[in-house]
Formats: sequence, structure tokens, C-alpha cells
Amino acid sequence: MIKNLEQYEIVKEPQYTKEDLVNFEKLISEHWEGGKIRGPVHLSDGNEEPLIEIFKRVKKTDWVFSTWRSHYHALLKGICPVWLEEEILAGKSITICNIPERFYASAIVGGILPIALGVAKGIKMSGGDEKVWCCIGDMTFESGLFYEVHKYSRRFDLPLHFIVEDNDKSTNTPTLSTWKEKRELPDDVIYYKYESKYPHYGTGKWINF
Repeated sequence: MIKNLEQYEIVKEPQYTKEDLVNFEKLISEHWEGGKIRGPVHLSDGNEEPLIEIFKRVKKTDWVFSTWRSHYHALLKGICPVWLEEEILAGKSITICNIPERFYASAIVGGILPIALGVAKGIKMSGGDEKVWCCIGDMTFESGLFYEVHKYSRRFDLPLHFIVEDNDKSTNTPTLSTWKEKRELPDDVIYYKYESKYPHYGTGKWINF
């Protein structure tokens, strides 16, 4: 179930099906296991349907900020799958950036938050009508940086919208083991929970610390 999504109107129909997304990650996993990718790879699985539903609300002119697990976000934003595959093969999976398509990803935990805030501030100052969508994990959601960025964006009424993707982990550490309980979800933050067959890094099995 996706929380707090009903407040956003649908602006387009999805370009990709669940099967399309799954097949793309299967292709990347084959590249990875075949030794064709000379860099870290973080694969998605199990969150296709929530993301397809969320990205129905994302316009082409909007900005999307993502983490190291960004392949699905990039595809659903409208980035060419051939270009995306080439970037991944070049070792750039964790830093997929396509400024013309208004897509930016970072491998730094929480690193996208202040950048997304600055873009949203610029849109507000210039009188634009674009939105900024920021996808983060449940551990980043617990961080002080998220609290500061969220508070500032709401007090200045910025077009910055947060999507929390909860897989109960920060890399290989269970979130609840770190924080004991999770922060109360604000009414303006989109949230969904999922489980993936892929580990944090590459392919194989999860190892929890």
C-alpha cells in the first residue's frame, strides 16, 4: 500500500509495465554476473507496482532525485533504456545523472536532499510550476538531514515532494536495530514498503550486520 499518494493527480500513463522493469534488471544482473560491469551495482525488485503508480504523477518537466538504486526511477522518468544500460556498463550505476532529462542520482546517503532542496528553491524563486521528487530509503528518512530539509521546504512552501522506499535496511543494517522504532510519517510524505530478492550490492543473498 502506498501512503499519502492520493493528493497527487495523474498526469500521464506509464510507459513501462512491471514485466518491462523486471526484465531490465534481469539484463543488468546478467551483465554483472558476466563480469561486464566494472563498478558497483544496486538492483531493484519487488517495488515495480508502487513506483509505476507513483510515476504516473511525475511530469516530464519535473525533477527526480534518486539514490544508488536508481534504475527503475530513471526508466520511469523517461530516460532512454539504451543510454541507461550503456551508463551502467560504464560503471556509473550508482551515479546516474541526466540533466537534460532532469534526473540526478547520488551514491552518498542523503546526498541528494540538499541538492533537491536547492532546485526546488530555484523553481519557487523563478515562478516555475515544476515539482521536485526526491526518492530516499527508510534509513535516510530517519536522518537529521531529512528533518532539516523537510522542515525548510514546508516552511517556505517549496515544490519538493518526498518518496520513502522502505525495505527495512540501510545497506546491510536493519533500520529497527539502529533506531529501535521508526519516525512517525508526516502526512505529506509518500511512503511504501517492499522486499527485494536482490541484496544491497550485486546479486546473491542478503547478509545482515
